[in-house]
Amino acid sequence: MTPDFETQLRAVSLRVTRPRLAVLAALRDRPHADTDTVIAMVRAHHPTVSHQAVYNVLRALTDAGLVRRIQPAGGTARYESRVGDNHHHIVCRSCGTIADVDCAVGEAPCLTASDDHGFVVDEAEVVYWGTCPDCATARTSQ
Repeated sequence: MTPDFETQLRAVSLRVTRPRLAVLAALRDRPHADTDTVIAMVRAHHPTVSHQAVYNVLRALTDAGLVRRIQPAGGTARYESRVGDNHHHIVCRSCGTIADVDCAVGEAPCLTASDDHGFVVDEAEVVYWGTCPDCATARTSQ
């Protein structure tokens, strides 16, 4: 099922624009994309869209909750359109590939803090680190 990007934008009171539609499509097709990748994907179909326009769209979509910005330690910011389910990520230490990991147990926020210090916890972020299958295979064949 293809998401209705126009409806999503209107639901959060954002105007429907070509750059916004193009960024949402890019993130649908390439989850966990960095900014340069999103820019390249958008400009492949819409060459007149500026770098700054893509940056502005990513910020607006993130602020509106349609896009999630993640930044694993030591890495560049990445963006994804899977929002609202408090899923986590696994990152390859070798090539930087990122994959989604569904909530480990129970309902969001998945983990209960041993001491919440009085905070109302609404999200938990877990990043698993390891070696992806492709990098592991490459290491063993060397």
